[in-house]
Amino acid sequence: QVQLVESGGGLVQPGESLRLSCTASGSISSIYAMGWYRQAPGKQRELVARIGSADSTNYADSVKGRFTISRDTAKNTVYMQMNSLKPEDTAVYYCVADGVVLTTTWSVDNYWGQGTQVTVSS
Repeated sequence: QVQLVESGGGLVQPGESLRLSCTASGSISSIYAMGWYRQAPGKQRELVARIGSADSTNYADSVKGRFTISRDTAKNTVYMQMNSLKPEDTAVYYCVADGVVLTTTWSVDNYWGQGTQVTVSS
C-alpha cells in the first residue's frame, strides 16, 4: 500500500509564505506525477499545481507567479512554496500522486494524502 504524508500547513497573515511538503511511502516503483489540490469550505476541490515527467509543471491561474512546485524524485517527495499568500488561498491542501507503479503487483493507481490546513488571515 502507499501512504502520502503532508506537512507544512498553518496559519499565516496575508503576504506571508508557507512551504508544503508531501512524501509518498510504500512499495513504490515509480510515480508519474505529483501535485496539490485544494478545497475551500463550500467549494469544489481544484487543482493548484502539478509536476510531471521531465519536471513539466502546470498551475492554476490564481497562483501563477506566487506558488512554485518542485519534486525530489529519489525521495518521492513534492514541495510547494507558497508566497504572497492571500485570504482566498485558505483551504485544505491535498497531495496527490498520479500513476504510481507498485513493486508488489505492478499495478498503476493514484493516491491522495489526508490534507493539511492552510489559513491566511489577519
